[in-house]
Amino acid sequence: MSATDVLRGVSLFADLRDGELQELAACLGKRTFARDMILFHKGSPSQALYLIESGAVRVFALSETGQEITLDIYGPGDCFGETALLDGQMRCAGAMTLEPTVTYTLQRDDFLRCLEAHPGVARRAFALLADRLNHLTAFTEKLAFLDVPGRVAAVLLELAERYGADERRIEINLRLTQAELASWVCASREMVNKCLGDLRDQGLIRVEGRAITILDLAGLKRKLRR
Repeated sequence: MSATDVLRGVSLFADLRDGELQELAACLGKRTFARDMILFHKGSPSQALYLIESGAVRVFALSETGQEITLDIYGPGDCFGETALLDGQMRCAGAMTLEPTVTYTLQRDDFLRCLEAHPGVARRAFALLADRLNHLTAFTEKLAFLDVPGRVAAVLLELAERYGADERRIEINLRLTQAELASWVCASREMVNKCLGDLRDQGLIRVEGRAITILDLAGLKRKLRR
């Protein structure tokens, strides 16, 4: 896949014409990461926007005691790191690969020039920021109002919507360890293991190693209403 194709697949740049995409593609730098590689830490300088060609990236916050909380996961066609580029501040979170990942990076000066030259990209950037804010608000509500089983169900439903591979039995095409899933629901790995076991015993999901398949979508949604 070429850099132009990667740009074309990112909604942020959907308004650009082919020639404009090619011009912007010339500014991109390609980087390849193995699994569990840090892309940047919280508090590091915000130098680039990341666009994912393949793989998956986990964005996380780290407490003073070293506990990680997963804020979101991004996959092919997603971009991230735009917030710090816009305000010029340090990174407010860290980012780590969940699997071998290929990204393209757009430096801050090139990104800002693109926003100035193309109002459509600027509008989409603001819409993206609003979407990220809505996601964090929903994330906070889950932590505040759902117990751990409910949070596990909510995360599985979100993953199914974003990474599901089948409409009837939804296999989540994202291999998360139980520790990674636990960091997303702010619970211990042991508690998440118990929740997954309960959902499996109820016939709602199937667990095979890191692979999770949702067998009863409606039943899993009912977990959120208890």
